[in-house]
Amino acid sequence: MTLDARLRRGPVTVRPPATSANLGPGFDAFGLALELRDEVTVEVADSGLEIEISGEGAESLPVDENHLIVRSLRAAFGRLGVAPPGLRVRCVNRIPHGRGLGSSSAAICAGVMAARALVADGELELDAYGALDLATELEGHPDNVAPCLVGGFTTAWRQPDGVDVLRLDPAEEISAFLFVPSQPLSTHVARGLLPKDVPHADASFNAGRSGLLALALTTPGLAAERRRELLFAGTEDRLHQDYRAPAMEQSAQLIARLRADGHPAVVSGAGPSVLAFGVSGAPALRAAEYARGVDPRVGDSNWGAAELPVAAVGVVVDDEKAR
Repeated sequence: MTLDARLRRGPVTVRPPATSANLGPGFDAFGLALELRDEVTVEVADSGLEIEISGEGAESLPVDENHLIVRSLRAAFGRLGVAPPGLRVRCVNRIPHGRGLGSSSAAICAGVMAARALVADGELELDAYGALDLATELEGHPDNVAPCLVGGFTTAWRQPDGVDVLRLDPAEEISAFLFVPSQPLSTHVARGLLPKDVPHADASFNAGRSGLLALALTTPGLAAERRRELLFAGTEDRLHQDYRAPAMEQSAQLIARLRADGHPAVVSGAGPSVLAFGVSGAPALRAAEYARGVDPRVGDSNWGAAELPVAAVGVVVDDEKAR
């Protein structure tokens, strides 16, 4: 079969990072890329659709046109004006699903960036802002897709003509500790717990804390103890975490324990995972001890804990073999 002259057969491999959104007060705006990456390889075939999945979701994810990566590939190819006759998609999933770590954003960004790499003029026809706009359209909001695409610490917002993003590098001494339960929570359920209106005082409180958090994460030269104090204050929130707590009692209890010991801790995205910031030179956060201390009387007691560096870059694209 003769392919569209603009299409490459591939393969192209993309590696999107996990992300944590909100970070406490930055609801639907702040995001952080983390060094835990899925790996997706896409090839153009003469016909049909073949999907191979290993790792997270291998037993439950669809292997047809309903797969989120395939839907994202189709959307991006459509935006680029091409239609591959067939596709082969291989997924190695490492980002936990339904835990507030951006697995859906990773799938969307993987599809968009893979499609772009498989079209000869893809980077020109779908530039960085075009990719961000499309990924936001597919996800519904930009807080996870922004750091997934560009890495680092991001603030994303909507403009009349599309989505914009500001990317900053967190201070090198900052690391992220993740506490991940074995049971997921639907983002739709978590979002459904939020009220339509909030008190003006709470909105004002979060505006101030958001500004503080951005400075605490990125200002160079702060003493370790001072940075930890600023991160602790900067991660306070009144807009979403308390409203969602009834759906994730253990997460709320874990955050309370961490914060009682002075550790800046928040719900990761819509939860139920918990994110805590560590600062080199400040009192150490012994993650395994907190994970073991999760109360089994209110739910899942099988929590994992890991320290992850901030991902300095977003989706990594390897298209050297594309032809």
